[in-house]
Amino acid sequence: MVVFEVHLAPGADPTGILTAETERETGAKVMTLTDARKVGFGGLPDAPADHEVRYVAVAKRDAAWIVQRLESSVAVAAFRAFDVD
Repeated sequence: MVVFEVHLAPGADPTGILTAETERETGAKVMTLTDARKVGFGGLPDAPADHEVRYVAVAKRDAAWIVQRLESSVAVAAFRAFDVD
C-alpha cells in the first residue's frame, strides 16, 4: 500500500483531490490525519498548522495512477508518498 500526504492549494476544496471515478476505480481512500490514524496509519507525521493536508491510501498497483491525478489536480499544491507494508 502507498499513502500519499497531499498538501492542498490555498482555498482548495479537499473533495477535489480525486474524482469519484478515480476513487471507485482504484479503491483509493481520502482521509484527514485523524481518520488516517484511526485506521492504523499511526506513523504519519503531524500536518503543518498553516495549511490543509489530506492522506490518500491506495494499493501499490494503482499508485502511478494516483500520482498522475495528483499532479494534474488544481486542488493539490504538493504531495509525497509513503510505502506502507
